[in-house]
Amino acid sequence: MMANDPAETKRVDEPTGTEFVGHEWDGIEELNTPLPRWWLWLFYITIAWAAVYAVLYPAWPLLDRGTEGTLGWTSRGQLAKDVRDAHQARADANAQLAGIPVEALPEDERLMQLAVAGGAAAFKVNCVQCHGAGAAGSPGYPNLNDDDWLWGGDLKSIETTITHGVRWQASAQTRTSLMPGFGEAFSPAQVGALAQQVLSFGGKGKPNAVGAQLFADNCAACHGPAGAGDRALGAPALNDAIWLYGGTQQDIVRQISAPRHGVMPAWEGRLDPVTIKMLAAYVHSLGGGEELPADAPATMVESDGQP
Repeated sequence: MMANDPAETKRVDEPTGTEFVGHEWDGIEELNTPLPRWWLWLFYITIAWAAVYAVLYPAWPLLDRGTEGTLGWTSRGQLAKDVRDAHQARADANAQLAGIPVEALPEDERLMQLAVAGGAAAFKVNCVQCHGAGAAGSPGYPNLNDDDWLWGGDLKSIETTITHGVRWQASAQTRTSLMPGFGEAFSPAQVGALAQQVLSFGGKGKPNAVGAQLFADNCAACHGPAGAGDRALGAPALNDAIWLYGGTQQDIVRQISAPRHGVMPAWEGRLDPVTIKMLAAYVHSLGGGEELPADAPATMVESDGQP
C-alpha cells in the first residue's frame, strides 16, 4: 500500500540525519539524499561549456543550413584544408620524382621510399583487380613477388611494361609475344609426349625421344634447347617451377594445343608518368626486382611468366 500525506511533518532518518521524501512502498521509504557537490559543479560546468560551444562552433540545425559559429570553423572546411595540404605535399614530392629517372631512384633512399609508398597506394586502386592485393597473381595473372620475369625485372623494364602494356593494340610500343597452337599439327599422343618433355626441364616429368625431337624442331628456337626461355623474344622459361596457366600435364597440354595469350593494358594516358614511376618502384620492391643490366636496351620491359 502506498501512502503520501502532504500534511505529514517531514521526518528525519536518525542514522543518517537525512529527511524522508514522504514516499512509502511496502514499508520502504525514500531518503532525500542530495547529490554530491562535486557532481553538481561538474554538471553546471558542462552546461556552461555547451552554451559556449553553441556560440563558437556550428551547433543548431536550421531549415536549410546550420548555425555557423563565431569562429567560422566547419568540418568540411577542415577537410578541404587537409586535402589542400596533402595535395601540396604530394605536389612537392611529385616534382622531385618527375626530375629523376626511374633507374636512379635507388641512389636516393628518401625518394625511393616516397615512390614505393605512392606506388603501393596506386597499386591498390589500379592493379589488385588482376594481380591481387598481395600481388601474388592468380592463374592467367602474373605473380609479381617472385624473380621470374619475361622481359626483365629492373626498374626501367617494369616502368616500360606499365607504360605500354602487353599485347595492347592501342600502344605502338606494346610488348608482343605469340605462341602458335599445335593442337591441329600434332596428334594427342605427340602433344602428351611434348608436355612430358617440357615437364622434364624442371624435374617434374620424364624426358622422351618423341617429345625431345618435337621440342627441338618446334619450340627450342624461342624457349631455348633446355627450356631456359628468351627475354628478347618474350618466351618464358620452362625449366623452373613458375607457371602462369598451371604446371600440370593437363595444363601444359592445353597450352600447347590452344595457347592462351593474356593482355595487360597500357597505362600511358591513364596514369601520369610520376604515378607509373611509383608503380614501377613498388613492384620492384616486392622482392623479385632485378638490378638494371649495364647493357640493357632501353626497350626492355617487364612481365612475370607468360601473360
